[in-house]
Amino acid sequence: MKINEIFFSIQGESSWVGQPTVFVRTSGCHLRCRYCDTTYAFYEGRSMSVDEVVENVQIHPTRYVCLTGGEPMLQSDTPLLLQRLCDLNLNVSLETSGGLDCTGVDPRVKLILDVKTPDSGAGHSFDEKNLSLADVNRKNRTEFKFVICSESDFDWAVDFAQRHQLFERAEVLMSPAFRRVDARWLAEKILSTGCFARLQTQLHKSIWSPHVRGV
Repeated sequence: MKINEIFFSIQGESSWVGQPTVFVRTSGCHLRCRYCDTTYAFYEGRSMSVDEVVENVQIHPTRYVCLTGGEPMLQSDTPLLLQRLCDLNLNVSLETSGGLDCTGVDPRVKLILDVKTPDSGAGHSFDEKNLSLADVNRKNRTEFKFVICSESDFDWAVDFAQRHQLFERAEVLMSPAFRRVDARWLAEKILSTGCFARLQTQLHKSIWSPHVRGV
């Protein structure tokens, strides 16, 4: 696998926000979102075996592991790594654009599928096979995230979630695009429209500088 970095920090997003977490960031991404804050992961990284990654994860005193990127699903060994981590009885999450088929991912993994909005610059990249993962039987294991860049993005995200019954079948997260949309504005939109989304901000950017890597 090509790994950009492995680090121990506080989970800043998802329903596991606040948990001490080991992050495994893979290298490479097929998308170029306008708000991307990890462009250094497009190319930087080094080759590591699944065994080496697992050993590095186990060094840290936590039960939470997050595989992120880049785009982890571009790595052929990602499903095996996720399975290995789950077999260690760790709480494992996968952050992915949802632009590649995730239906074969170990069902024990919490999936955070980042549905790209039109103003992200990567709209229409979502693989609709992943909608099958919005299942009441794994509601606590599948989260659909929308990074909101504008009012039109908000409307688009609500429409997408309603058309695919995501509010009923999964956790729906909405996050303000950093320095593009104000968190208060998004909170008020959620409240005023009666939207069932869960507001999330990037907690780690509030704790540390937004420009610091490895947090």
